[in-house]
Amino acid sequence: MPVSAAQKTAIEEVVRALTSATSRRVKRRLADMFMELVDKDSWPEYYEAHIQLVFLNALYYNEPGSQIAKDATTLKGILESEWRQRSVLPAPPTSAPSSSAQKVHARKDQPERAAAQPPPATKARAATPARKSSRAPAAPPPTKVVEPTPQGSAQPAATARAKSPERAASPEIDVDVGGTPEPEVVGHDGARDGESDEIVRQLEKGLPRWEGLADAGWTDEVDADRMVDLVVTISKYRDESGNRLAASLEAVPEETNIPDLSFTFPLSLRLVESRTRMKYYETSKAFDRDMSQLFLKARRWYEIGTEPYGNVLVLQRLYHALTSPNPPQPPYTSTTGFAALPAGPGVAKPLHDSVESDNRVTTFRVSVKDRKIIDEIQYKGWTIRLADWLHLSNPDDPSRPIVGQVFKCFLYQENQKKGQPGVSVSWYYRPEQTFHPASRQFWEREVFKTSHFADHPIEDLVEKIACQFTARHLRGRPRPPFWHPGWPLYVCDARYNDRDRVFVKIKNWNSCIPEEVRKREEFMPIYPFERPVVPRTYPSPFAGAQKIKAPGGILDATEKADGEKTEAAAGVGSGAVTPAAATRKRPQRKAAAKAEAERASSVKAAAPPAQPTTQHAQYAQYAQLLPPQEDRSIYAAAGGVSALNNATAEELPPETARHFDRDPETNEVLWFAAPPSDLVHVPPPRHSLKYLAFLAKKRKREQRGAGPDAGGAIDVDADEALRPRKRMPPTVTEQLEALMREHGLDQVSVS
Repeated sequence: MPVSAAQKTAIEEVVRALTSATSRRVKRRLADMFMELVDKDSWPEYYEAHIQLVFLNALYYNEPGSQIAKDATTLKGILESEWRQRSVLPAPPTSAPSSSAQKVHARKDQPERAAAQPPPATKARAATPARKSSRAPAAPPPTKVVEPTPQGSAQPAATARAKSPERAASPEIDVDVGGTPEPEVVGHDGARDGESDEIVRQLEKGLPRWEGLADAGWTDEVDADRMVDLVVTISKYRDESGNRLAASLEAVPEETNIPDLSFTFPLSLRLVESRTRMKYYETSKAFDRDMSQLFLKARRWYEIGTEPYGNVLVLQRLYHALTSPNPPQPPYTSTTGFAALPAGPGVAKPLHDSVESDNRVTTFRVSVKDRKIIDEIQYKGWTIRLADWLHLSNPDDPSRPIVGQVFKCFLYQENQKKGQPGVSVSWYYRPEQTFHPASRQFWEREVFKTSHFADHPIEDLVEKIACQFTARHLRGRPRPPFWHPGWPLYVCDARYNDRDRVFVKIKNWNSCIPEEVRKREEFMPIYPFERPVVPRTYPSPFAGAQKIKAPGGILDATEKADGEKTEAAAGVGSGAVTPAAATRKRPQRKAAAKAEAERASSVKAAAPPAQPTTQHAQYAQYAQLLPPQEDRSIYAAAGGVSALNNATAEELPPETARHFDRDPETNEVLWFAAPPSDLVHVPPPRHSLKYLAFLAKKRKREQRGAGPDAGGAIDVDADEALRPRKRMPPTVTEQLEALMREHGLDQVSVS
């Protein structure tokens, strides 16, 4: 039936009431997650629905206690209330349409199955939030990206799963990365199983695909002859050991079907070389793009950490150097894989380090000296902005590129580098770049936040990646443009202190990202899974039979004991260590403690001795009479110093740790070196009641004039009249009145 003008106005008012409704606690719009349409080919019946069915579907396809079900219930109530308040609108339907899933799949015992799980063949989902990106628009404007809703993003939660015996996760995760607070992740410590893999696969299958390298930042000053020289140089380059690295590029098939690659046309080093000799490329930008896509294809073909992958990255870095404003001159040799920095994670030292070394390259803060801060850098088809995550060339191990987050984009203002772009990044360490106990488990693609910041020229860029903090990584995948399927994706759960070799679980993620991003509405929003999915866990990379070359390692007995003690106190994992192991210190800490003790002793000797008060002296004398206290610690029970050579450290298993109290700040098991001593504090000596009574009688006897030596009984209840009364001296007024009466002045009247 046609809609009148009055009805149209009323309907618009109802829709406006629905879209403007917000939650009370965090002031978020409830309708956001219902604004994005589902795939029309997969669920055509969704487009035949009336507005009430939107909320009925959300109640049908999601758990009753889920956030989307709660929001649907609230909005359904608002719809019914607002609709009934407008008499020009017809009466709303009292039940779902006969063609709806609620009717088609209803059971006999549940005719209106509003919150049950549908059969597998009919699973669908409510629309996910259509959040706005918090990133500033690029220049030129980016190509419009159609973001289809991922399949399975709001599926009903699965049943409880078995607990993972490998790695325990804290039941409380405090996440603060701007925007609305993160909901608590419940039950995220389940084991990774086939169902979890399918959930991830289905979500990523529906995510927007990457459109490839952009049309910006390409080299435009390479002639045809120079193109040939560049390809030949890459093809013939040999490292210090004489290995021809281009063999790894040539091993990648010319025609391949690599998942999530932005192009499918044939491409190889031989093909690019043939095209350059035939002068196929009309512009240097076209040649530059093909070379970058060739390196991209090889990076997706090999696994990170393998030797061929490292060879590809060395050749890519050499190509960046050859096409830079100041290219190197032959012969092309480098001990850092052509990376700009002399040392990478695990090897680099801070600039303020007291030890003279060529590896001093990092700082503990972002510097703005001798540089001009800019909004973005366009290089080889990538647009780099604040807070982007990057792979950067690692001078120590090209196969493991540096994981870093951009804190500043800048132009060098120094004489030699003036005008050249660079980035200041915060380094994240890989497990093999840390020292850790042999028993520690790591999540797949886990990295650790450090306090190291480094400046990289833009030629060190390998590619853009993504890194998620724990709560969001377990709940979903980043939305574009922060991440696309096929990009490397990491997860971070803790900080790593490379000086003390300890891990500290991150509680406030807001402190880990650039300050400018914290003020935005939301940073790295996600497409949610239908339930939290836990990454796989792996043992230490040094625990296998195959030895790897990396700057990290397994802590020895001394370092392990000290490092794990700090972990337990600071809140890493849920384990504790034996006190015998925890009391051991590394040699450098022993030396520092000894020096501090000597300094304190010299200061104490130079200061004049303090004179104790009488009360303190009495207590000191009394304390000497007490028996010596027994050392009731486990350290003493284990044998004291003689047992330190056999000290070991072990973490409490999760099934044991969950039965103990936890620290309210770190949410970790409370651990003490010894049970409480429960000593009774003896009060100081006091007079007896008999003696106090004697003193009271003595004072009363003296007050009655009996003298201190008078004997006999004291009548403390004597008649009040027998006691001498003490007369009070007259007041000034009384004295004045007496004088006036004496001299007859009290009769004088004043006229």
